[in-house]
Amino acid sequence: MFSNYEFNKLVDKYVEFCADSGQIDSRLYSKYDVKRGLRDSNGKGVLTGLTEISDVTGFAEKNGERIAIPGELYYQGYNVNDLISGFRGTKRGFEETVFLLLFGELPTKAQLKEFMDVIGDLRELPTDFNRDVIMKTPSANIMNTMQRCVLTLYSYDEDPDNIEVRHVLEQCLGLIARFPLIAAYGYQSYRHKFLDSSLIIHRPKPTLSTAENILRLLRTDAKYTDLEAKVLDICLVLHADHGGGNNSTFTTHVVTSSHTDTYSAVAASLGSLKGPRHGGANHKVQEMFTAIKAHISDWENEDEIRNYLNDILDKKAFDKSGLIYGMGHAVYSISDPRAVILKESARKLSEEKGKVKEFELYERVEKIAKDLIMSKRDMHKPVCANVDFYSGFVYTMLKIPAELFTPIFAIARIPGWSAHRIEELVNNGKIIRPAYKYVGKHKEYLPIEERIW
Repeated sequence: MFSNYEFNKLVDKYVEFCADSGQIDSRLYSKYDVKRGLRDSNGKGVLTGLTEISDVTGFAEKNGERIAIPGELYYQGYNVNDLISGFRGTKRGFEETVFLLLFGELPTKAQLKEFMDVIGDLRELPTDFNRDVIMKTPSANIMNTMQRCVLTLYSYDEDPDNIEVRHVLEQCLGLIARFPLIAAYGYQSYRHKFLDSSLIIHRPKPTLSTAENILRLLRTDAKYTDLEAKVLDICLVLHADHGGGNNSTFTTHVVTSSHTDTYSAVAASLGSLKGPRHGGANHKVQEMFTAIKAHISDWENEDEIRNYLNDILDKKAFDKSGLIYGMGHAVYSISDPRAVILKESARKLSEEKGKVKEFELYERVEKIAKDLIMSKRDMHKPVCANVDFYSGFVYTMLKIPAELFTPIFAIARIPGWSAHRIEELVNNGKIIRPAYKYVGKHKEYLPIEERIW
Protein backbone atom coordinates (compact mmCIF):
# COMPACT_ATOMS: atom_id res chain seq x y z
CA MET A 1 0.00 0.00 0.00
CA PHE A 2 1.41 3.39 -1.02
CA SER A 3 1.46 6.28 1.44
CA ASN A 4 -0.06 9.57 0.20
CA TYR A 5 3.45 10.96 -0.24
CA GLU A 6 4.61 7.96 -2.29
CA PHE A 7 1.46 7.97 -4.40
CA ASN A 8 1.78 11.69 -5.17
CA LYS A 9 5.43 11.28 -6.15
CA LEU A 10 4.47 8.43 -8.45
CA VAL A 11 1.72 10.47 -10.08
CA ASP A 12 4.16 13.38 -10.57
CA LYS A 13 6.41 10.98 -12.48
CA TYR A 14 3.51 9.72 -14.59
CA VAL A 15 2.53 13.31 -15.41
CA GLU A 16 6.00 13.84 -16.89
CA PHE A 17 5.45 10.76 -19.07
CA CYS A 18 2.13 12.23 -20.28
CA ALA A 19 3.70 15.59 -21.10
CA ASP A 20 6.58 13.99 -23.00
CA SER A 21 4.49 11.54 -24.99
CA GLY A 22 1.36 13.65 -25.58
CA GLN A 23 2.82 16.86 -27.04
CA ILE A 24 2.12 17.25 -30.77
CA ASP A 25 4.15 19.65 -32.92
CA SER A 26 1.77 22.58 -33.53
CA ARG A 27 3.07 22.99 -37.10
CA LEU A 28 1.54 19.66 -38.05
CA TYR A 29 -1.98 21.07 -37.64
CA SER A 30 -1.31 23.50 -40.49
CA LYS A 31 0.54 20.92 -42.56
CA TYR A 32 -2.43 18.55 -42.56
CA ASP A 33 -5.05 21.35 -42.69
CA VAL A 34 -6.63 20.22 -39.41
CA LYS A 35 -9.77 22.14 -38.51
CA ARG A 36 -8.99 22.49 -34.80
CA GLY A 37 -12.12 22.93 -32.75
CA LEU A 38 -14.00 22.12 -35.98
CA ARG A 39 -13.35 25.68 -37.16
CA ASP A 40 -11.63 27.02 -40.28
CA SER A 41 -8.74 29.50 -40.25
CA ASN A 42 -11.20 32.41 -39.91
CA GLY A 43 -12.86 30.88 -36.87
CA LYS A 44 -16.00 29.84 -38.76
CA GLY A 45 -17.45 26.49 -37.72
CA VAL A 46 -17.05 23.59 -40.14
CA LEU A 47 -20.41 22.46 -41.50
CA THR A 48 -21.14 19.09 -39.88
CA GLY A 49 -24.94 18.92 -39.88
CA LEU A 50 -28.30 20.47 -40.71
CA THR A 51 -31.03 21.62 -38.33
CA GLU A 52 -34.38 23.37 -38.40
CA ILE A 53 -34.44 24.04 -34.64
CA SER A 54 -32.49 27.29 -34.36
CA ASP A 55 -30.34 29.62 -36.43
CA VAL A 56 -27.47 31.79 -35.24
CA THR A 57 -26.49 34.59 -37.64
CA GLY A 58 -23.71 37.14 -37.31
CA PHE A 59 -22.51 37.49 -40.89
CA ALA A 60 -23.94 37.86 -44.39
CA GLU A 61 -22.34 36.90 -47.71
CA LYS A 62 -21.86 39.76 -50.17
CA ASN A 63 -19.84 39.41 -53.38
CA GLY A 64 -18.11 36.37 -51.94
CA GLU A 65 -17.13 38.16 -48.74
CA ARG A 66 -18.38 37.71 -45.20
CA ILE A 67 -19.86 40.96 -43.90
CA ALA A 68 -20.54 41.43 -40.19
CA ILE A 69 -24.18 42.23 -39.40
CA PRO A 70 -26.11 42.75 -36.13
CA GLY A 71 -26.56 39.31 -34.61
CA GLU A 72 -29.82 37.43 -34.99
CA LEU A 73 -31.11 34.30 -33.26
CA TYR A 74 -34.09 32.29 -34.51
CA TYR A 75 -36.03 29.50 -32.82
CA GLN A 76 -37.87 27.31 -35.35
CA GLY A 77 -37.86 30.27 -37.77
CA TYR A 78 -39.04 32.89 -35.25
CA ASN A 79 -36.73 35.80 -34.44
CA VAL A 80 -35.99 35.73 -30.71
CA ASN A 81 -36.55 39.50 -30.54
CA ASP A 82 -40.11 38.99 -31.77
CA LEU A 83 -40.63 36.17 -29.29
CA ILE A 84 -39.43 38.26 -26.35
CA SER A 85 -41.62 41.18 -27.46
CA GLY A 86 -44.61 38.86 -27.64
CA PHE A 87 -43.85 37.31 -24.25
CA ARG A 88 -43.49 40.65 -22.42
CA GLY A 89 -45.88 41.00 -19.53
CA THR A 90 -46.05 37.24 -19.02
CA LYS A 91 -44.02 34.79 -16.94
CA ARG A 92 -44.61 31.81 -19.22
CA GLY A 93 -42.53 32.68 -22.25
CA PHE A 94 -40.17 29.84 -21.44
CA GLU A 95 -42.97 27.29 -21.57
CA GLU A 96 -44.03 28.65 -24.97
CA THR A 97 -40.40 28.38 -26.09
CA VAL A 98 -40.15 24.76 -24.92
CA PHE A 99 -43.30 23.94 -26.92
CA LEU A 100 -41.90 25.76 -29.95
CA LEU A 101 -38.51 24.03 -29.87
CA LEU A 102 -40.02 20.57 -29.45
CA PHE A 103 -42.96 20.82 -31.83
CA GLY A 104 -41.99 23.47 -34.37
CA GLU A 105 -44.78 26.01 -33.81
CA LEU A 106 -45.97 28.36 -31.09
CA PRO A 107 -48.88 27.00 -29.03
CA THR A 108 -52.42 28.30 -29.01
CA LYS A 109 -53.83 29.47 -25.68
CA ALA A 110 -55.51 26.09 -25.14
CA GLN A 111 -52.38 24.17 -26.15
CA LEU A 112 -50.21 26.22 -23.78
CA LYS A 113 -52.54 25.56 -20.84
CA GLU A 114 -52.58 21.84 -21.62
CA PHE A 115 -48.78 21.77 -22.02
CA MET A 116 -48.22 23.62 -18.74
CA ASP A 117 -50.54 21.14 -17.03
CA VAL A 118 -48.39 18.30 -18.39
CA ILE A 119 -45.15 19.93 -17.17
CA GLY A 120 -46.80 20.69 -13.81
CA ASP A 121 -47.84 17.06 -13.36
CA LEU A 122 -44.32 15.86 -14.23
CA ARG A 123 -42.65 18.36 -11.89
CA GLU A 124 -41.98 15.91 -9.08
CA LEU A 125 -39.21 13.48 -8.27
CA PRO A 126 -39.67 9.76 -7.54
CA THR A 127 -40.58 8.87 -3.94
CA ASP A 128 -37.67 9.55 -1.55
CA PHE A 129 -35.38 10.55 -4.47
CA ASN A 130 -34.46 13.83 -2.79
CA ARG A 131 -33.61 12.09 0.48
CA ASP A 132 -31.85 9.01 -0.91
CA VAL A 133 -30.08 10.40 -3.98
CA ILE A 134 -29.62 14.16 -3.60
CA MET A 135 -29.33 14.74 0.15
CA LYS A 136 -27.28 11.68 1.12
CA THR A 137 -24.38 12.50 -1.21
CA PRO A 138 -24.40 16.27 -1.87
CA SER A 139 -21.71 17.74 -4.08
CA ALA A 140 -19.92 21.07 -3.91
CA ASN A 141 -20.64 21.42 -7.64
CA ILE A 142 -24.35 21.38 -8.50
CA MET A 143 -23.64 20.37 -12.10
CA ASN A 144 -22.12 17.18 -10.74
CA THR A 145 -25.31 16.63 -8.72
CA MET A 146 -27.42 17.14 -11.83
CA GLN A 147 -25.39 14.64 -13.87
CA ARG A 148 -25.59 12.04 -11.14
CA CYS A 149 -29.33 12.53 -10.69
CA VAL A 150 -30.01 12.26 -14.42
CA LEU A 151 -28.09 8.99 -14.62
CA THR A 152 -29.89 7.68 -11.53
CA LEU A 153 -33.29 8.46 -13.10
CA TYR A 154 -32.39 5.80 -15.69
CA SER A 155 -33.05 3.23 -12.95
CA TYR A 156 -36.57 4.58 -12.39
CA ASP A 157 -37.53 4.23 -16.07
CA GLU A 158 -39.23 0.94 -17.00
CA ASP A 159 -37.84 1.07 -20.53
CA PRO A 160 -34.84 3.42 -20.38
CA ASP A 161 -33.03 2.25 -23.54
CA ASN A 162 -36.05 2.66 -25.80
CA ILE A 163 -35.12 5.28 -28.41
CA GLU A 164 -38.45 5.42 -30.23
CA VAL A 165 -39.41 9.08 -30.58
CA ARG A 166 -42.55 8.74 -28.46
CA HIS A 167 -40.60 7.31 -25.53
CA VAL A 168 -37.71 9.75 -25.91
CA LEU A 169 -40.20 12.64 -25.86
CA GLU A 170 -41.69 11.33 -22.61
CA GLN A 171 -38.21 11.10 -21.09
CA CYS A 172 -37.29 14.61 -22.24
CA LEU A 173 -40.50 16.14 -20.90
CA GLY A 174 -39.79 14.50 -17.55
CA LEU A 175 -36.25 15.91 -17.45
CA ILE A 176 -37.41 19.39 -18.51
CA ALA A 177 -39.93 19.39 -15.64
CA ARG A 178 -37.53 17.95 -13.05
CA PHE A 179 -34.39 19.96 -13.75
CA PRO A 180 -35.43 22.94 -11.57
CA LEU A 181 -36.07 20.58 -8.62
CA ILE A 182 -32.77 18.75 -9.01
CA ALA A 183 -30.81 22.02 -9.20
CA ALA A 184 -32.63 23.70 -6.29
CA TYR A 185 -32.56 20.67 -3.99
CA GLY A 186 -28.94 20.00 -4.93
CA TYR A 187 -28.06 23.55 -3.92
CA GLN A 188 -30.00 23.37 -0.64
CA SER A 189 -28.22 20.10 0.24
CA TYR A 190 -24.87 21.68 -0.64
CA ARG A 191 -25.55 24.65 1.66
CA HIS A 192 -26.60 22.32 4.46
CA LYS A 193 -23.52 20.10 4.28
CA PHE A 194 -20.74 22.45 3.21
CA LEU A 195 -21.93 25.80 4.61
CA ASP A 196 -23.73 24.45 7.70
CA SER A 197 -26.94 26.28 6.75
CA SER A 198 -30.46 25.28 7.69
CA LEU A 199 -32.06 22.87 5.26
CA ILE A 200 -35.26 24.35 3.84
CA ILE A 201 -37.11 22.43 1.14
CA HIS A 202 -40.14 23.81 -0.68
CA ARG A 203 -42.37 21.77 -2.92
CA PRO A 204 -43.04 23.17 -6.40
CA LYS A 205 -46.46 24.46 -7.38
CA PRO A 206 -47.77 22.85 -10.58
CA THR A 207 -49.67 25.99 -11.55
CA LEU A 208 -46.57 28.21 -11.53
CA SER A 209 -44.19 28.77 -14.43
CA THR A 210 -40.64 27.42 -14.47
CA ALA A 211 -39.22 30.86 -13.60
CA GLU A 212 -41.64 31.28 -10.68
CA ASN A 213 -40.91 27.80 -9.35
CA ILE A 214 -37.14 28.35 -9.48
CA LEU A 215 -37.43 31.51 -7.36
CA ARG A 216 -39.91 29.83 -5.02
CA LEU A 217 -37.69 26.78 -4.49
CA LEU A 218 -34.56 28.82 -3.78
CA ARG A 219 -35.89 31.40 -1.35
CA THR A 220 -36.48 30.78 2.32
CA ASP A 221 -39.80 32.64 2.26
CA ALA A 222 -40.68 31.38 -1.26
CA LYS A 223 -41.55 34.97 -2.25
CA TYR A 224 -40.57 36.93 -5.37
CA THR A 225 -41.73 40.01 -7.26
CA ASP A 226 -43.56 40.01 -10.56
CA LEU A 227 -40.59 41.71 -12.28
CA GLU A 228 -38.15 39.13 -10.89
CA ALA A 229 -40.18 36.27 -12.37
CA LYS A 230 -40.51 38.05 -15.72
CA VAL A 231 -36.77 38.78 -15.94
CA LEU A 232 -35.80 35.20 -15.06
CA ASP A 233 -38.31 33.96 -17.65
CA ILE A 234 -36.54 36.08 -20.28
CA CYS A 235 -33.17 34.66 -19.20
CA LEU A 236 -34.48 31.11 -19.66
CA VAL A 237 -35.87 31.92 -23.12
CA LEU A 238 -32.58 33.45 -24.27
CA HIS A 239 -30.56 30.40 -23.16
CA ALA A 240 -32.98 27.74 -24.47
CA ASP A 241 -31.00 26.97 -27.64
CA HIS A 242 -28.19 28.34 -29.78
CA GLY A 243 -27.83 26.24 -32.90
CA GLY A 244 -26.52 22.71 -33.29
CA GLY A 245 -22.82 23.55 -33.16
CA ASN A 246 -22.33 24.87 -29.63
CA ASN A 247 -20.33 22.43 -27.55
CA SER A 248 -23.07 20.92 -25.38
CA THR A 249 -25.65 20.65 -28.18
CA PHE A 250 -23.09 19.13 -30.54
CA THR A 251 -22.35 16.69 -27.71
CA THR A 252 -26.06 15.83 -27.73
CA HIS A 253 -25.87 15.07 -31.45
CA VAL A 254 -22.63 13.07 -31.16
CA VAL A 255 -23.79 10.90 -28.27
CA THR A 256 -27.32 10.49 -29.65
CA SER A 257 -25.88 9.28 -32.97
CA SER A 258 -24.54 6.22 -31.12
CA HIS A 259 -28.18 5.39 -30.22
CA THR A 260 -27.48 5.50 -26.49
CA ASP A 261 -30.25 6.26 -23.98
CA THR A 262 -31.64 9.72 -23.24
CA TYR A 263 -30.21 9.88 -19.71
CA SER A 264 -26.67 9.17 -20.91
CA ALA A 265 -26.97 11.73 -23.71
CA VAL A 266 -28.22 14.46 -21.35
CA ALA A 267 -25.57 13.63 -18.73
CA ALA A 268 -22.89 14.02 -21.42
CA SER A 269 -24.32 17.40 -22.44
CA LEU A 270 -24.32 18.50 -18.80
CA GLY A 271 -20.65 17.54 -18.59
CA SER A 272 -19.92 19.73 -21.60
CA LEU A 273 -21.88 22.68 -20.22
CA LYS A 274 -20.08 22.41 -16.88
CA GLY A 275 -16.80 23.39 -18.53
CA PRO A 276 -15.64 26.97 -17.89
CA ARG A 277 -15.15 27.51 -21.63
CA HIS A 278 -18.86 26.93 -22.18
CA GLY A 279 -21.40 27.31 -19.38
CA GLY A 280 -19.22 28.84 -16.69
CA ALA A 281 -18.29 32.07 -18.46
CA ASN A 282 -20.77 34.34 -16.62
CA HIS A 283 -19.18 33.34 -13.32
CA LYS A 284 -15.82 34.62 -14.62
CA VAL A 285 -17.49 37.90 -15.61
CA GLN A 286 -18.76 38.34 -12.05
CA GLU A 287 -15.32 37.61 -10.60
CA MET A 288 -13.82 40.16 -12.99
CA PHE A 289 -16.31 42.84 -11.95
CA THR A 290 -15.58 42.15 -8.30
CA ALA A 291 -11.93 42.93 -9.08
CA ILE A 292 -12.87 46.02 -11.11
CA LYS A 293 -14.99 47.41 -8.26
CA ALA A 294 -12.18 46.74 -5.79
CA HIS A 295 -9.56 48.58 -7.87
CA ILE A 296 -11.55 51.51 -9.25
CA SER A 297 -12.42 54.23 -6.76
CA ASP A 298 -14.72 56.25 -9.04
CA TRP A 299 -17.12 54.11 -11.11
CA GLU A 300 -17.94 57.14 -13.29
CA ASN A 301 -14.31 57.90 -14.18
CA GLU A 302 -13.83 56.45 -17.67
CA ASP A 303 -10.06 57.08 -17.63
CA GLU A 304 -9.70 55.03 -14.44
CA ILE A 305 -11.81 52.24 -15.94
CA ARG A 306 -9.82 52.33 -19.17
CA ASN A 307 -6.50 52.08 -17.31
CA TYR A 308 -7.62 49.02 -15.35
CA LEU A 309 -9.03 47.30 -18.43
CA ASN A 310 -5.73 48.01 -20.17
CA ASP A 311 -3.96 46.25 -17.32
CA ILE A 312 -6.29 43.26 -17.73
CA LEU A 313 -5.51 43.05 -21.45
CA ASP A 314 -1.78 43.39 -20.71
CA LYS A 315 -2.00 40.45 -18.25
CA LYS A 316 -1.15 42.69 -15.31
CA ALA A 317 -4.51 42.60 -13.51
CA PHE A 318 -7.33 40.28 -12.43
CA ASP A 319 -6.43 36.67 -13.38
CA LYS A 320 -3.60 37.76 -15.77
CA SER A 321 -5.17 35.84 -18.65
CA GLY A 322 -5.32 38.91 -20.87
CA LEU A 323 -9.07 38.41 -21.34
CA ILE A 324 -11.95 40.78 -20.64
CA TYR A 325 -14.61 38.20 -19.92
CA GLY A 326 -18.04 38.57 -21.48
CA MET A 327 -16.63 40.31 -24.57
CA GLY A 328 -16.47 38.62 -27.97
CA HIS A 329 -18.24 35.68 -29.61
CA ALA A 330 -17.43 33.06 -32.24
CA VAL A 331 -20.40 34.08 -34.44
CA TYR A 332 -21.57 37.52 -33.32
CA SER A 333 -19.37 40.59 -33.82
CA ILE A 334 -21.56 43.70 -34.08
CA SER A 335 -24.04 42.55 -31.43
CA ASP A 336 -25.27 39.47 -29.59
CA PRO A 337 -29.08 39.69 -29.64
CA ARG A 338 -29.30 37.89 -26.30
CA ALA A 339 -27.00 40.43 -24.65
CA VAL A 340 -28.98 43.35 -26.12
CA ILE A 341 -32.23 41.98 -24.68
CA LEU A 342 -30.68 41.01 -21.35
CA LYS A 343 -29.10 44.44 -20.98
CA GLU A 344 -32.53 46.06 -21.05
CA SER A 345 -33.83 43.57 -18.48
CA ALA A 346 -30.79 44.31 -16.31
CA ARG A 347 -31.55 48.04 -16.55
CA LYS A 348 -35.14 47.58 -15.35
CA LEU A 349 -34.19 45.19 -12.57
CA SER A 350 -31.39 47.50 -11.38
CA GLU A 351 -33.99 50.25 -10.89
CA GLU A 352 -36.12 47.98 -8.69
CA LYS A 353 -33.08 46.75 -6.73
CA GLY A 354 -31.31 50.10 -6.27
CA LYS A 355 -28.38 48.94 -8.42
CA VAL A 356 -28.48 51.61 -11.14
CA LYS A 357 -24.92 52.81 -10.40
CA GLU A 358 -23.63 49.27 -10.80
CA PHE A 359 -25.57 48.81 -14.04
CA GLU A 360 -24.02 52.01 -15.38
CA LEU A 361 -20.57 50.62 -14.51
CA TYR A 362 -21.34 47.56 -16.65
CA GLU A 363 -22.38 49.87 -19.49
CA ARG A 364 -19.14 51.86 -19.27
CA VAL A 365 -16.98 48.74 -19.14
CA GLU A 366 -18.80 47.32 -22.17
CA LYS A 367 -18.29 50.54 -24.17
CA ILE A 368 -14.63 51.01 -23.24
CA ALA A 369 -13.75 47.33 -23.61
CA LYS A 370 -15.01 47.24 -27.22
CA ASP A 371 -12.63 50.02 -28.27
CA LEU A 372 -9.68 48.72 -26.26
CA ILE A 373 -9.89 45.15 -27.53
CA MET A 374 -10.11 46.27 -31.16
CA SER A 375 -7.18 48.67 -30.86
CA LYS A 376 -4.87 46.44 -28.81
CA ARG A 377 -5.62 43.29 -30.82
CA ASP A 378 -5.47 45.19 -34.15
CA MET A 379 -8.84 43.71 -35.07
CA HIS A 380 -10.65 44.71 -38.26
CA LYS A 381 -14.05 43.36 -37.24
CA PRO A 382 -16.13 44.70 -34.35
CA VAL A 383 -16.30 42.98 -30.98
CA CYS A 384 -19.42 42.94 -28.83
CA ALA A 385 -20.63 41.96 -25.40
CA ASN A 386 -21.97 38.41 -25.32
CA VAL A 387 -24.86 37.02 -23.26
CA ASP A 388 -22.56 36.21 -20.32
CA PHE A 389 -21.65 39.88 -19.82
CA TYR A 390 -24.98 40.78 -18.21
CA SER A 391 -26.43 37.40 -17.19
CA GLY A 392 -24.35 37.00 -14.02
CA PHE A 393 -25.28 40.53 -12.91
CA VAL A 394 -28.96 39.74 -13.49
CA TYR A 395 -28.71 36.48 -11.52
CA THR A 396 -26.96 38.29 -8.67
CA MET A 397 -29.77 40.87 -8.51
CA LEU A 398 -32.23 37.96 -8.45
CA LYS A 399 -30.33 36.60 -5.43
CA ILE A 400 -29.41 33.47 -7.37
CA PRO A 401 -26.09 32.23 -5.93
CA ALA A 402 -23.06 31.83 -8.18
CA GLU A 403 -23.12 28.05 -7.61
CA LEU A 404 -26.37 27.98 -9.60
CA PHE A 405 -25.37 30.14 -12.58
CA THR A 406 -24.48 27.16 -14.78
CA PRO A 407 -27.31 24.93 -13.47
CA ILE A 408 -29.78 27.70 -14.44
CA PHE A 409 -28.19 27.59 -17.90
CA ALA A 410 -28.81 23.81 -17.93
CA ILE A 411 -32.46 24.26 -16.89
CA ALA A 412 -32.88 26.65 -19.83
CA ARG A 413 -30.95 24.51 -22.34
CA ILE A 414 -32.50 21.07 -21.67
CA PRO A 415 -35.40 21.84 -24.09
CA GLY A 416 -32.87 22.62 -26.83
CA TRP A 417 -30.90 19.44 -26.13
CA SER A 418 -34.16 17.49 -26.20
CA ALA A 419 -35.22 18.97 -29.54
CA HIS A 420 -31.81 18.24 -31.08
CA ARG A 421 -31.80 14.68 -29.74
CA ILE A 422 -35.18 14.01 -31.30
CA GLU A 423 -34.09 15.66 -34.57
CA GLU A 424 -30.98 13.43 -34.68
CA LEU A 425 -33.08 10.30 -34.11
CA VAL A 426 -35.85 11.26 -36.55
CA ASN A 427 -33.34 11.81 -39.35
CA ASN A 428 -31.52 8.55 -38.55
CA GLY A 429 -28.07 9.83 -39.47
CA LYS A 430 -24.85 7.86 -39.33
CA ILE A 431 -22.87 7.67 -36.12
CA ILE A 432 -20.76 10.83 -35.94
CA ARG A 433 -17.12 9.90 -36.45
CA PRO A 434 -14.68 12.62 -37.61
CA ALA A 435 -11.15 11.67 -38.62
CA TYR A 436 -7.93 11.99 -36.62
CA LYS A 437 -4.58 11.55 -38.40
CA TYR A 438 -1.90 9.55 -36.61
CA VAL A 439 1.38 11.52 -36.54
CA GLY A 440 3.36 9.36 -34.12
CA LYS A 441 6.07 6.85 -34.98
CA HIS A 442 5.63 3.13 -35.52
CA LYS A 443 7.69 1.12 -33.04
CA GLU A 444 9.05 -2.39 -32.79
CA TYR A 445 7.78 -4.48 -29.89
CA LEU A 446 10.42 -5.40 -27.27
CA PRO A 447 10.12 -8.05 -24.57
CA ILE A 448 9.87 -6.55 -21.11
CA GLU A 449 13.39 -7.70 -20.20
CA GLU A 450 14.88 -5.60 -23.03
CA ARG A 451 13.04 -2.33 -22.38
CA ILE A 452 15.13 0.65 -21.25
CA TRP A 453 13.88 4.21 -20.62
